[in-house]
Amino acid sequence: MAVQAPQHVDVLIVGAGISGIGSAKHLQDQCPGKTYTILESKDTFGGTWETHKYPGIRSDSDLYTFGYRFKPWVGAPIASAEEILRYMGEVIADNHIDQHIRYGHTITSCSWSSADNLWTVNARRKDGTELVFTAGFLWMCQGYYDHKTPYIPDWAGMADYKGQFVHAQLWDPKTDVSGKRVLVIGSGATAATIVPALCDAGAKVTMLQRSPTWFYCAPNVSELADRLRTIGVDEETVHRVVRQDYIYNFYEMDRRSREEPEAMAEDLRALIRGYVGEDFNFEPHFTPKYRPWQQRLAQLPDGDMFKHVVAGNAAVVTDTIDTFTANGVRTSSGQEIEADIVVACTGFRLSVLGEIPFSVDGQAVNWADTVNYRGMMFTGVPNLVWVFGYFRASWTLRVDIVGDFVCKLLNHMDSEGAHKVEVALRPEDADMPILPWIDGDNFNPTYLMRDLDRMPKRGDKPEWQHNQDYWSERNEIPAIDPAAAEFVYDGQRAEAAALEAAE
Repeated sequence: MAVQAPQHVDVLIVGAGISGIGSAKHLQDQCPGKTYTILESKDTFGGTWETHKYPGIRSDSDLYTFGYRFKPWVGAPIASAEEILRYMGEVIADNHIDQHIRYGHTITSCSWSSADNLWTVNARRKDGTELVFTAGFLWMCQGYYDHKTPYIPDWAGMADYKGQFVHAQLWDPKTDVSGKRVLVIGSGATAATIVPALCDAGAKVTMLQRSPTWFYCAPNVSELADRLRTIGVDEETVHRVVRQDYIYNFYEMDRRSREEPEAMAEDLRALIRGYVGEDFNFEPHFTPKYRPWQQRLAQLPDGDMFKHVVAGNAAVVTDTIDTFTANGVRTSSGQEIEADIVVACTGFRLSVLGEIPFSVDGQAVNWADTVNYRGMMFTGVPNLVWVFGYFRASWTLRVDIVGDFVCKLLNHMDSEGAHKVEVALRPEDADMPILPWIDGDNFNPTYLMRDLDRMPKRGDKPEWQHNQDYWSERNEIPAIDPAAAEFVYDGQRAEAAALEAAE
């Protein structure tokens, strides 16, 4: 195989999805002297919005907050994948980001050398060409799940099933569902999206769920945005104001879910009744066992799934699977569900830092042995930041916050003449408990809990955890002092270096 000469950039961004494109924009604006390249394994941009092709795929967050702060959103709050890709394409074109993206480049390894203060990144193109990149800094924006291999439970009898079985992540858009009996397994955001879309396409749908999910039903409009536009407010201002409105409203929902969960639950039920009537029966299929927001709150624009349930287009079964049969599934209670197509909406397979082999000075990195700094940096791993978004707020809100932080850090390093930065526990952290990545009592999505032991660890102090709280982080992260004691530059703690300089 041909191996090309190394190519060097100041910053290497991994992934051309929502995180990578937003990070590139921030780098261009805030560190205009930095050279950068984006490596993307797919043949185009979009990340998750390019991976998923299932019917009805749409955002599960409003685009005023899932969109970037620097690019006004002008459509309906909940948007289709096609609309999101169009929006991202405009960001790329408007900012000439396309010239920095290398599509079809799969990273095979990343190694750090302290002697050279460089990352060496090996990549492979589809034609077999091996490439080597060197970079002073890695900005990991490849997401958190395996885009090729979804999670499918090992159900009994799957080999006996004679119909079509597919995971939603691997859906073929050419599939004809009209007149077909379709069994959707799952009840989260993906299932809540695909069920109404299948019904609209003429399928007879059954949703089989292990346990109920909380749903948020609301019209897919922003009355505030429409009003502001009517009175002549410019789109930049509309975007900023409506974005803040959504942020405030979801902060209140999150707060009330913790402080007054029963009242919040009743409010969510009231929103559903607005679409299906006061006599709608929530038992047993729509009464979750957990409080609102302990798992992600799935959004249903215009209550579409509930409308199909009431109309008889979609049935709901709450049970576990005993076995697959030739014609469908038999549940643990003995119910036979026949289906021409079975769609598994059973979630992701967690991917930690893209499952890329990392090493630091010849030693392999085991992420589970590291402690995370605000969910962005990791002890023992220099010049690297990972973008991991929010569970209870839009992912992209954190893309913007982390973008500001990285640029501030890079500019500080330049001003100090530093080439290497890492985070390290301070002496006062010696007795700090080292805990799993997240608090499972507060938030426990199945895909994350299933592989939690593979994730970096957290401490019990705010700076040593990803607290999933946008409303505190939006103030805390911008206030980070790059000269704080947890940062080590070129082998010396920032705080000590500052004292030495002062003396």
